[in-house]
Amino acid sequence: MIYTVKGDQISYGEVIGILLIENYVPFIPGDVANATTYSYPVRFQRIDGVTHRHLFDHDRSVKEKVFEASKKLVKEGVKAITGDCGFLALFQEELKEEMNVPVFLSSLIQLHFIKEIIPAGSNIGIITASSASLTGDIFGAAGINFTDRLIIKGLENKRHFKESVIDEAGFLDTEKLEKEVVEATRELKEETQNMAAILLECSLLPPYGKAVSEVVNVPVFDYITMIDYVYSAVIKRNFNGYM
Repeated sequence: MIYTVKGDQISYGEVIGILLIENYVPFIPGDVANATTYSYPVRFQRIDGVTHRHLFDHDRSVKEKVFEASKKLVKEGVKAITGDCGFLALFQEELKEEMNVPVFLSSLIQLHFIKEIIPAGSNIGIITASSASLTGDIFGAAGINFTDRLIIKGLENKRHFKESVIDEAGFLDTEKLEKEVVEATRELKEETQNMAAILLECSLLPPYGKAVSEVVNVPVFDYITMIDYVYSAVIKRNFNGYM
């Protein structure tokens, strides 16, 4: 087999490109921003100067920084682009038109799929980093027009989540954070009738998906279910077996 150089690309084989905002938290295995989360190569790209506060405030002035970081990922050969904050949905529609690879910035995109696989009269629970920021503008940007079926539970008032993630204390206690996520799940379960699925919107929450699933006997979706799904679409595998 003969391989050829692709432009001025100097590394190869990184399939998924991941935009990283400047949020200084210890990103543990299972988190979108930890490379050991994946069984395939990924490439990270920092969006310089863009923080979770910009996105929580729906600050569109950082658009060009998001676009510039995305262009760097495409230049280095990634086959699809995602991010590590669901509120990047602000730029989903525009960015997908500009890049020549699939773009899926927010875990919220999965809501379209989830809606189609559960009964029409059922609801979807969402656990998010900031319920105050998860507004109609964000859902609209992600193309979600069935918000009447979405029940939102935020973590912004959970003590350890606020301290470690929002206030960036510099440390993260996984036992405390899991306890808070499970607590939020129980609250969601009590408040929601006919809940047929849960979406963990925040990119830090996939490590706690198993604990959530043990509280509610419904499918639990998160950022990693989405990234793995897209990876399986852009990189096909050979099947070896017998019959």
